[in-house]
Amino acid sequence: MTLTQQDIDQEIAAARAAYGKRIADGGPVEHQPRRDYPPYRSSALRHPKQPPVTIDVTQDPELVELHSPAFGERDVTEIDNDLTRQHHGDPIGERITVSGRLLDRDGRPVRGQLVEIWQANSAGRYAHRREQHDAPLDPNFTGVGRTLTDDGGRYRFTTVQPGPYPWRQHLNAWRPAHIHFSLFGSAFAQRLVTQMYFPGDPLLPYDPILQSVTDDAARQRLVATYDHALSVPEFSMGYHWDIVLDGPRATWIEEGR
Repeated sequence: MTLTQQDIDQEIAAARAAYGKRIADGGPVEHQPRRDYPPYRSSALRHPKQPPVTIDVTQDPELVELHSPAFGERDVTEIDNDLTRQHHGDPIGERITVSGRLLDRDGRPVRGQLVEIWQANSAGRYAHRREQHDAPLDPNFTGVGRTLTDDGGRYRFTTVQPGPYPWRQHLNAWRPAHIHFSLFGSAFAQRLVTQMYFPGDPLLPYDPILQSVTDDAARQRLVATYDHALSVPEFSMGYHWDIVLDGPRATWIEEGR
């Protein structure tokens, strides 16, 4: 039997009600989603079911990590954070500026960290050989960028508004517009990955990936805020999104996926 969006919506509602009951019964706030979240069918064969393997790094540190950032300060060029300037022509779509701060649990800036992004183009298609969506490619948009946080923990990207796209988990399944973020710590093995969404997107309530973050406050922390001060006159709209690495206001990270 083919799953429909209505089936998924009912499962999302049931999971939210079950979480509400756990909270009412004195359970803890769940900032991170459960790995076996039923409406997110695609994660069933992807998330680990066994505990992490402990490696004795005193015997051979190279078994665990490569020293990072993967790209040092000299390797990040002045246009790597501007996805609209990486080709000879202009990409198609609404230009946007995305900026924010990388913070620790106490709100202190995390400096000099490599931040990478990747996203679909304005038609909702990734520039990837395994992409199956038949939306048009944009020869002037690759959809990847990188930058280093400054002394205030700030990052900044110029790009185009990504489009939504179908993902075939269930009938008429569409992912809301989003940008993937990758964050590196002091070592390669500390890499964290998350996603940023856009305010007012009508697809947000229907997406089981976003809705797997069942706690309302934690889920809202994945949605950027329109910031008129970040908008560049006659060029781009501005969005602000802070990333908190730990603590009660931590940003959801794709841990274990």
